[in-house]
Amino acid sequence: MSPNLNRYEGRRVLVTGGGSGIGQATVLRVLAEGARAVAADVSEAGLKDTVEKATAAGTADRLTTVVVNVADEASVRAGVATAVEALGGLDVLVNAAGILRSSHTHETSLADFNQVLQINLAGTFLMIRESIPALLAGDGSAVINFSSTSATFAHPYMAAYAASKGGIQSMTHALASEYSKQGIRFTAVQPGSISSGMTDGSGASRQSSGPGLPEDADMSLFMKLAPAIGQGFAGPESVASVVAMLGSDDGRFITGTEVRIDGGTHF
Repeated sequence: MSPNLNRYEGRRVLVTGGGSGIGQATVLRVLAEGARAVAADVSEAGLKDTVEKATAAGTADRLTTVVVNVADEASVRAGVATAVEALGGLDVLVNAAGILRSSHTHETSLADFNQVLQINLAGTFLMIRESIPALLAGDGSAVINFSSTSATFAHPYMAAYAASKGGIQSMTHALASEYSKQGIRFTAVQPGSISSGMTDGSGASRQSSGPGLPEDADMSLFMKLAPAIGQGFAGPESVASVVAMLGSDDGRFITGTEVRIDGGTHF
């Protein structure tokens, strides 16, 4: 983290999935850069952990938390209203909440498939829809959505997840065009080879126990998914730093595109 940066002084930020992993790392990053932030998550325990980390960093006085289930329309409406009221407006929305389910596609139930789309894709849509009125009145407004390398490159056993992330990526382009003349930028990040609560199964905010690959999964299919640089998976702060750039004035000329953050896993 770069403590000398102050790109977020005076900026108001709402981050979903803020109780663990990349979402939590993003909350801590923008707080370190001077933001006033609201961390939203389905997990009260995860939010408590974020507050404890912000307290240790001396930034908790600018942090508010709110319990939100992004898959529930009423919860999103109430959560966004609470966040906007607490912040006195909104300049940046980061949609980091999501779940990962892995299974043989021929053994995947429609309920499981729909759950992934409801949380990842519909949840992102709901957060954006409810936030747009405040963002239209914001300063240098930006929305950063979470796609994935699975949206573009083959990740076995993750058809539902890939479909949800591909939808987010396409939606980001459409929204960037729709609101380009109204001053809201929309971008997406494509994390890959990142260690987080979603990939290691520890993320309380993910509303699941993690990826849970099939017991008979062919691990040779994952050989090409190793990062080309470094010593393995990167930490969530590697994504948080890029998200912080995209939501700041440094990203003012970036919209309608995605940024891949995967250590060269996919050349």
